[in-house]
Order: sequence, then structure tokens, then C-alpha cells
Amino acid sequence: MTVPGLRERKKQRTRDALVRVALELFTTQGFDRTTVDEIADAVDVSQRTFFRYFATKEDVAFAVQQMVEERFVRALAERPAEEGPLDAMRNAVLGSWDTIGEAIVEVVPVDLHLRTYQMIESTPALLAAHLRRSTEMEETLAQLIAEREGVDVDEDPRPRIAVAAFSGVMRVTGQLWGRSENPTLESIRALTEHYLDHLAPALEPHWRS
Repeated sequence: MTVPGLRERKKQRTRDALVRVALELFTTQGFDRTTVDEIADAVDVSQRTFFRYFATKEDVAFAVQQMVEERFVRALAERPAEEGPLDAMRNAVLGSWDTIGEAIVEVVPVDLHLRTYQMIESTPALLAAHLRRSTEMEETLAQLIAEREGVDVDEDPRPRIAVAAFSGVMRVTGQLWGRSENPTLESIRALTEHYLDHLAPALEPHWRS
């Protein structure tokens, strides 16, 4: 494993500081009311420096989520070939949760991550962006699943259907976590596992015993 040099570590510290400050401002005074200049000033950097790291305010609002998504995609790509699509996605998200959690808290506190999620859900412009990003993510996952299974994603509907079902569970658990009284990384992992365990039974023709 290559150890980042001093320059790279400094750049990462600046980026993380911009994320923390931006999310704190977004969640306390509102996304629309926060300017790029305010974020840059709070970190004692120029507006130009901000734009070296993020193209827009929207990008910094989703910075932590982007990191989580990228780690999940990598974890899915590394799952054993013998695992079926739903098992691979389930094991990828649960298996990588510890490292994802550690990565989150290295950038922002868990309570700020929760408040950011709630802020996105309650900000129309960000909610629209969130839904757009989710659609793009689902397509990425469908392509990956199709490659794993050796099928054509445009000819075989199963990859997109499997990903849609999985993504629906993740969306529901995220919303429940955002409203919970126990907003910890352990609780979202447990909630996600519980709901994913019920995905296959929910697709059975009948639920009556």
C-alpha cells in the first residue's frame, strides 16, 4: 500500500475541511442560503481553491455519499463470481460497512452525516439531485451485475430488476434511519441487514403461511 506524500495529505486535509464546514453550514443555515465564499472563508482558502476540489455546491453536499458509493461499487466488483446478484450486493454492502463507517467518521462526525441526509431529503433541489444520482448509480450497478453474470443488460431485464429491488431496500432503510432515535452507523448496518434478509421472502407469491 502506497503512503500518500505530504502534498497529497495536505490536499486531502483541505478537501475534508471544506466538506465538514460546508455540511455544517448547509445543515444549520440551509443549502440555498450558504455561499461558496462562506465555505471558503471558513476554511481560510480562496474561492478558486474551493473550485479545485468541487465544481459546485451540490458536489460538496454529496461528497460523503459519493465516497460511500464508490467503496460499495469496488466491493461489489470484488465479490466471488459464484455469488448470485442479490447475495453479491448484500455481502458487498454489509462486508464493506466497517471500512465505510471508518471512512465517514474520518471526514465528518456521524451526527453531521445524519443531519446531512435529513437536509438533502428536505431540500427540493438536493432531493432532485439525489434521485438523479440514484438512477445513475442503479445503471452502474446493473452494468456491473450484467458483466458478472455474462448477460447483455439491454437484452436481459434481470440485472436492472435485481438492482431496483436492492436499491429500494437501501432507500427505505436510509429513510427509516434518518427518522430513528438511534442514528448510529451500527444501527444503519443492522437495519440494512434486517431488511435485506427480508428481500427474498417479500418476493414470494404469497406471504400467508
